[in-house]
Amino acid sequence: MSTQFFIDELFERRISYPNCNHQERLARLVGLDDHKVRLTKILSLLVNPASLETWEKKFYPNVKGLSKIVFRRSPLIVLEGDVGCGKTELAETIGDAVARKEKIDITLFPLSLSTRGQGRVGEMTQLISSAFEYTVVEASKLKSSTGNIRGAIILLVDEADALAQSREATQMHHEDRAGVNAFIRGIDRIANSCLPAVVIMCTNRLGAFDPAVRRRAAAILTFERPDQSQRFAALSPILKELNFSREQIEAVVKVTGAGNGYNYGFTYSDLIQNLLPTIILDAYPSQPIDPARAVEIAQKINPTPPFQEDNA
Repeated sequence: MSTQFFIDELFERRISYPNCNHQERLARLVGLDDHKVRLTKILSLLVNPASLETWEKKFYPNVKGLSKIVFRRSPLIVLEGDVGCGKTELAETIGDAVARKEKIDITLFPLSLSTRGQGRVGEMTQLISSAFEYTVVEASKLKSSTGNIRGAIILLVDEADALAQSREATQMHHEDRAGVNAFIRGIDRIANSCLPAVVIMCTNRLGAFDPAVRRRAAAILTFERPDQSQRFAALSPILKELNFSREQIEAVVKVTGAGNGYNYGFTYSDLIQNLLPTIILDAYPSQPIDPARAVEIAQKINPTPPFQEDNA
C-alpha cells in the first residue's frame, strides 16, 4: 500500500490560512479571549522562533540563552476540557490569527480518526508514522538553509485520547502501545529537526493520556463551561439585534446556568448551536421573537451532560 494512499486517508481535509471564513469563525468564539491570546503566542513562537530571538536581543542583550529555555519545549499543545466548550473550533481557526501575526501561510492537517486503522497488525503504527512523515516533509519545504521560514504546518489531532492513551493500561493491546510509541517518535522528530510545525491535540479525557505524551506538551489549556459573564457575551450580540433589552438578555443567561435539576450549565455549543436556532425557529414564520418565550424555551432545553470518564 503506497504512502500517497495513506495521506489521502489520513487527513479529513486541508485548510490554508489566512482564511477569511476562519477569521470570522475565530471572532465568533467569545469568552475564550485568554485562550486565543495564549495559544496564538505559543504557536507563533513554535513555528517562528526568530521573533523571540529579536525580543531577546532588544530587551536582554546581555543575557545568553534566554530564548533557548522556550525552544527546548516540544512542538505539542494539548487542549483539554468538557465537551462543547470550543476546543476543536479554536484549534481549527487559530491558524488564521498566527498566519496574520507572523505574515506567513499556514496549513492545517486535521488527522482523521481512521488513523486507528481497521485493526490489522501494524496498520495503526504505519498510519501514524505516515502522517508525521508527511508533516515533516511538508514542513521541511518551508524552512530555508538560513533558518528563515516561508510558512508552517499545524497537525490537528481531535479526540486525541484514541491515539495517545496510556501504555500503562493493563488491557491495552500491543498494537495500541506501538501506535503511541510512533506518536511520541513523530513529535520528537519534529522537535529535533527544528521544523516550522506544531501538533495540537484535543481531548476530553486528559487522564487517559500516556504520561510521556503529557510530559512533552509545551502547554495544556483547559476549557470549561462558560460562566455567567461568558454566556452573556455569547448570547448578547444576536439577542440585542433581536431587540432584547439587557434585562431580558440577562433573564435568558440566568436560566442557561446551573439549576432546573442540573448542577451544570449550558456549553458554548448548547448556546450557539441549540438554544439560539430553537428560539428563532419557534417564532418563524408567523411572529417576531418574544423574549419571555425565549426564557421558556431555554428552561426546557437540557444542557449537554459533562463527559464522564470510565475509570474501570
